[in-house]
Amino acid sequence: MLTSTKGTWCLILGASSGMGRATALAMAKEGANVFGVHFDSADRLEAIDELTDELRELGAKVSFHNANAASRATRAELVEKLTEVTGGAGVRVVLHSLAFGSLLPFIPSTGEPSVITQRQMDMTSDVMAHSLVYWVRDLHTAGLLSRGAKVFTLTSHGDNRVISHYGAVSAAKSALVSHVRQLAVELAPSGIAVNALRAGVTRTPALERIPGGDDLIQRATQANPHGRATVPEDIAEAVVLLSASDSSWLTGNVISVDGGEGLV
Repeated sequence: MLTSTKGTWCLILGASSGMGRATALAMAKEGANVFGVHFDSADRLEAIDELTDELRELGAKVSFHNANAASRATRAELVEKLTEVTGGAGVRVVLHSLAFGSLLPFIPSTGEPSVITQRQMDMTSDVMAHSLVYWVRDLHTAGLLSRGAKVFTLTSHGDNRVISHYGAVSAAKSALVSHVRQLAVELAPSGIAVNALRAGVTRTPALERIPGGDDLIQRATQANPHGRATVPEDIAEAVVLLSASDSSWLTGNVISVDGGEGLV
């Protein structure tokens, strides 16, 4: 049964740019309120203020926090704040869009003086994969995920392909997909759906940090049946559409939102 997200709250982890930003705007246009967590330096704060102003102009209540979402202490503080802001009603939609990982090769080679360390491998998996489990568990324990809630996270075709410098992130994405399956089963009795969205190659700040990112965009544009690469708004639209139901029957999936890029 289709329902409205108007007046509900969404939690967006990684809300300041890329798919997180686009989803915040898309949910606000649907009448939802936005609790955003981002991790930005001082030179980005003006852009964050512009985003929150735009969200408020759309009629949304907004609570944004510049903090490390992968920190246990931060998570505990923000779950408490979320309880306060929502009046204990919790959130209808969670988007896990954390993109902070190491982009270094595993094996040394000519022209590649640096290789990934154990600490960097662990950090990448913790931020981009394991943090989903910790956030969802703490939200559920606090009673902030009610029946009909939707949890989304973001993966990519890099979870099953080899891309230069992407090894640690690919491993994290693979773990993330496994976490989605496990959470979906464990939360099914509570009527909470958990899914991963596999985005096509999308120009975001995270992609721009990958060596050869421009080439990835060019190749995706040429190969995509739609004749263009994925944009953040494509992902945001999918989140909105998949959130417009109380059903938890669509759960535990990796849903390609790529315009057919993965088919060719």
